[in-house]
Amino acid sequence: MADFHLLTTDWYRQNKRDLPWRNTNDPYYIWLSEVILQQTRVAQGLSYYEKFVRNYPTLHSLASAEEQQVLKDWQGLGYYSRARNLHFAAKQIIKEYGGDFPSSFLELKNVKGIGNYTAAAIASFAFKEPVAVVDGNVYRVLSRCFDLSTPIDTTAGVKEFQELAQQLINPAYPDIHNQAIMEVGALVCTPKKPDCNVCPINSMCLAKQNKTIEYRPVKSKKTKVRQRYLHYLVEDSGHLHLTKRTEKDIWQNLFEFPLFESLNEKDFQLKHEELSNKSIYHSEFITHQLSHQKLNVIFYHMTEISHAFDNGEVFKIDIEQLSDYPVPKLIENYIERIINERK
Repeated sequence: MADFHLLTTDWYRQNKRDLPWRNTNDPYYIWLSEVILQQTRVAQGLSYYEKFVRNYPTLHSLASAEEQQVLKDWQGLGYYSRARNLHFAAKQIIKEYGGDFPSSFLELKNVKGIGNYTAAAIASFAFKEPVAVVDGNVYRVLSRCFDLSTPIDTTAGVKEFQELAQQLINPAYPDIHNQAIMEVGALVCTPKKPDCNVCPINSMCLAKQNKTIEYRPVKSKKTKVRQRYLHYLVEDSGHLHLTKRTEKDIWQNLFEFPLFESLNEKDFQLKHEELSNKSIYHSEFITHQLSHQKLNVIFYHMTEISHAFDNGEVFKIDIEQLSDYPVPKLIENYIERIINERK
């Protein structure tokens, strides 16, 4: 166990990436980075982190911001519940903790949107609490090093890996220890084509010895992807008509074009025939992939929009006002396309 810590931390000190959130002990900045980097590559998340630090340099500035502006700054990063929870949690910390960031793993878990992983990251990185961080990189490194076949997406697997990670941690340097394992997973022990020759723990890697690396980690379930069928209407009048998604669904509190949603592919084709006959023209068939959903989309350009839609009240804005409204990436891309075509 001690060898594992020494090998990974020695490698980390020589090979770690220079990332801004690693150069601070401020729990607010560490929290920002951890929320932004959930389900997000560092290369993409870095610019968002810098934007949020610039626009919301303190917890109070984030708490006092309008949610719509926070969502706008988050636009393009996806998983928008992260931004809503971030904003809510900033207000919660101001109200319940007087603006002082909770300093322990257990207290942190009482904050909206902060689960075991994020609480462990903040507690260990900012406050040096010896609690193990277990993310996708850690699951991969541990499952290969110790050749573990317990599925990581089961209750038993989560418990086993958390206990193992906690046994490995060096209480004197929990921050460096956690960062080191994650960095090995991110740079060396990658999902595909891991670079075993330069891996600092290759001498003790049981999966390497047993030739099971490509089978680790194990997952018991395959993600089921839901198919959705969307018809967006765009009024071709020099303005844009938007609606706000208020239901607890994808893109909650973001704006989009007026929408009809079909239940299945057959209904989608029938609605397409109806709307295409009423439209000036329509886009080609577009697919947009989310983590657990595949969106099948067509945009219809109309001379006038005066219907009742699936997603509520329709209101008109000038294109110049668009920067005030947070929209999903799918809508942002199509709006850019419209603007470019009109130039």
